[in-house]
Amino acid sequence: MFIKLLKSKIHLATITDKKLFYEGSLTLDKKIMEKANLKPFEAVWIYNVNNGKRFETYLIEGNKGEVILNGAAARLGEIGDKIIIVSYAWVSEKEIKDFQTTLVYLTDQNEIKEIKLKSIT
Repeated sequence: MFIKLLKSKIHLATITDKKLFYEGSLTLDKKIMEKANLKPFEAVWIYNVNNGKRFETYLIEGNKGEVILNGAAARLGEIGDKIIIVSYAWVSEKEIKDFQTTLVYLTDQNEIKEIKLKSIT
């Protein structure tokens, strides 16, 4: 049996730009992606704290501090909105004991404030 677990979470990223007529995705600071254990083109869920909207998209590597809503996602948030970015993984019962969730907390300027690793056990 597999269980769906939170793999990565970026807490309170600030949207820095919107590009409506662009290939759909979320552009995210490459360093933040690396620290959060996220890969280019990985599927992520976005939870907009300001308006309550939730949607799925994928990641594109960006420059320092960038959090950009692209394509249709640009309609789901505004510059300055706070978002939570999460990725999930299907984990087997055998893998659960070694599985860790990566939590990355950001400042208002999208700088890494803290990183935590959490285990189920």
